[in-house]
Amino acid sequence: MRTLSGIQPSGALHLGNYFGALRQFVELQKEEGEALYFIANLHALTTTRDGEALSRNTAAIALDFLALGLDPQKSILFRQSDVPFHAELHWLLGTVTPLALLERGHSYKDKLARGFGADVGLFTYPVLMAADILLYRTDRVPVGKDQKQHLEIARDIATKFNLTYVPGYDPQDPEGRENKKHTKGILKLPEPFILDSTAVVPGTDGQKMSKSYGNAIDLFGTDKELKKQIMGIVTDSTPVEAPKDPDASNLFLLLKLFLSPSEIDVLAQSFRQGGTGYGAYKKQLLDAFHAAFDPARARRLELQKDMGEIEAILQDGAQRAEAIARPVIEEVRRAVGVTGR
Repeated sequence: MRTLSGIQPSGALHLGNYFGALRQFVELQKEEGEALYFIANLHALTTTRDGEALSRNTAAIALDFLALGLDPQKSILFRQSDVPFHAELHWLLGTVTPLALLERGHSYKDKLARGFGADVGLFTYPVLMAADILLYRTDRVPVGKDQKQHLEIARDIATKFNLTYVPGYDPQDPEGRENKKHTKGILKLPEPFILDSTAVVPGTDGQKMSKSYGNAIDLFGTDKELKKQIMGIVTDSTPVEAPKDPDASNLFLLLKLFLSPSEIDVLAQSFRQGGTGYGAYKKQLLDAFHAAFDPARARRLELQKDMGEIEAILQDGAQRAEAIARPVIEEVRRAVGVTGR
């Protein structure tokens, strides 16, 4: 079983990154198989146009990964740009990707609606994401619900490539197991791995938590910044003594992330019976955050004292990732005819 996922270094990591992805990464290390996690700095170029900031953010994300428990002996951690096969496969896949497939992309349309420029990089973002996944013959990809469409696009692109370049390929039998006349595809169709309970984490304004929306609770901000973010969570004007609907409260949803099922029941009852103000619940969330993440915040301070070691981990990860990817890209090159046979 091979698992792969990545995170953009477009800003500080937040609760949504952790509960939607990073927590799963750490848990998956305990299973058999290979796990590859990359810092998607090529993807970040669609929104970050400051080279020094991108380099700085990339190093920060590496620190965050390691502080939160990613073990470079059990997982492969690397920078996307350190394995040039990602960019190469992006182009090769782009030559068979239907335009209409990309035009249906939810993320592209959403970002246009929010004022992002309609450049080629943003439009073909799903093709690079497909290259990231398909390059390693990935079995499963931990993703949030909002990213599921990108994985579906990756499967569609892999199918189109295999139909174009693999004689005897049958999309109904992609591994060639059902019929001896069917040929196994060069590119493997990956499966999503989604935790429904934490696939979408609400931000401080009730929308999906996102760096680009300015509604995040940062994992490694200062104590002052953290308190400001949590105490600034948007709530309604329900009086302290009045009952409150937990299902309509993004504050309740955020608190749930830190509680056991029995504790969630108690919290829901407290909301419904009234008598407690939102300020008290925000203080409870702040305390829960510190209890959960202060050990990682302390580890990060220690790790950043030796950035040379962080760079060595990333370079080692890139070499290990490239060794897995090379046979795949070589087979793709042979299939499309851009290398000698």
